[in-house]
Amino acid sequence: MKTIAIIPAGGKGKRSGFPAPKQYIKFNGKELIAFTLSVFQKNKNVDEIVVAAEPEFFSLLTEIKKRYRLNKLTGIVEGGNERQDSVYNALRSLKTSKDDLILVHDAARPLLPQNILTAAILTAKEKGNALVCLPGRDTLIRGGKFVEEYVIREKLFYVQTPQIFKYSTLIRAMRKAYSENFVGTDESMLVKRLGGKINIVEGSILNFKITTKTDVDLFKHFVKKLK
Repeated sequence: MKTIAIIPAGGKGKRSGFPAPKQYIKFNGKELIAFTLSVFQKNKNVDEIVVAAEPEFFSLLTEIKKRYRLNKLTGIVEGGNERQDSVYNALRSLKTSKDDLILVHDAARPLLPQNILTAAILTAKEKGNALVCLPGRDTLIRGGKFVEEYVIREKLFYVQTPQIFKYSTLIRAMRKAYSENFVGTDESMLVKRLGGKINIVEGSILNFKITTKTDVDLFKHFVKKLK
């Protein structure tokens, strides 16, 4: 059973406040996506990495592969209009068996701790799937301009990545979504529509997604400590 990581990196990153897509912003001379790819390169449980990106960045990704010796990066494929399209394109490019694990991780989550990545992969190997989530910690409310009600947080989670499923399950979930013209925000939403249980693995606050200018500034502080 192989574990193949798919990194959808086709987003425009407009909310980050930078002209270039955020996954290619440099921090101390190193592209954001290079930090993310290095996490999977270092983990002994990951066999291959495939990136789905816009064609204009293929040459840069090839350069990043060489510069940081990312020998597990075996494929760079064209992304799509939606995250779902990018992951599907990557899935179709693979030569894999139905029971191989497909791990999907956001390009803009560069601080995924190794212990959480390993725990998620081992859980998926044992139980068939794994979804990394961060338990709700703060007081949560529902409302608009005013508080309507307080929400019990014990069973609420912030969904993160990686999200790991068997190839056969994920490809079936995606084909079902396309046949029904459904676009999900992530892979777990598509798989859940098939029925069955999805196993939760506790994530980390460090595994935040760099989306806004504030997130970029926060990551800069972490990068200084990584020197």
